[in-house]
Amino acid sequence: MPSSEARVSTPKAKNYMIQLCKHFGHKVPAEWTDSDAHVTFEIGTCDMVVEDDMLVLTCTADDDLALHRVKAIVADHLVRFAWREELQLSWIASED
Repeated sequence: MPSSEARVSTPKAKNYMIQLCKHFGHKVPAEWTDSDAHVTFEIGTCDMVVEDDMLVLTCTADDDLALHRVKAIVADHLVRFAWREELQLSWIASED
């Protein structure tokens, strides 16, 4: 199952994680605490972890096309929520 990770440096990591989960939670299952989260889309999942001023996003899906779509959904929303910061996301494929 392909997966990919992005580490996003921001002092608002926790706030953005919660905002993403609340937003996605209107349409898909989303669970979160103050330090981690899990969102289940129909096409894959996104796990989030807050590490100090870092938001770690790990997306997983059944195939590469679905993974690309999950990453695009998560990245698009995060960039829009954090528009003042002009965040940069670089995805790295996970080795299984």
